[in-house]
Amino acid sequence: MTRLHKMLIRHEGLRLKPYRDTVGKLTIGVGRNLDDVGITREEALILLDNDIAKVRREVNRTFPWFSHLNPVRKNVVLNMVFNIGLPRFRQFKKTIAAIKAKDWEEAANEMLDSRWARQVGRRGRELAAMMKNGKYNVSKIAKWSRQPKGIGSGRRGRPGVG
Repeated sequence: MTRLHKMLIRHEGLRLKPYRDTVGKLTIGVGRNLDDVGITREEALILLDNDIAKVRREVNRTFPWFSHLNPVRKNVVLNMVFNIGLPRFRQFKKTIAAIKAKDWEEAANEMLDSRWARQVGRRGRELAAMMKNGKYNVSKIAKWSRQPKGIGSGRRGRPGVG
């Protein structure tokens, strides 16, 4: 770290969560004005890489079966955990049980029968198709996926949890 780095950190502060500076600008890091400057594409991709690595570590630690999935199904699980977080994904008990049992169709159906699927729309249908087929080709999503039930009504009486 250079002297300039140290001096700027001393003067600006190092804040790891967004805050409003003295003139009301949303700021993060060492004086990064998010309102006016934002972040670059490269910075966003670095954040994404870090977030994916964190999610992958969490999932590997939590689910012993994860390492046995094919790459497509691993990415489905990682995508969902990235989206909703590990605590909420763990509530998908029937989906997780179906994945453990390698019952891909049931896992996909349980994914679709959730508040999450209704909230994310196409993303949920795409991920369910990938879970079912174990392939990235999702051009025929609508042909097999059943429509989720109305908002707030899970198949087995537990709203939003597949």
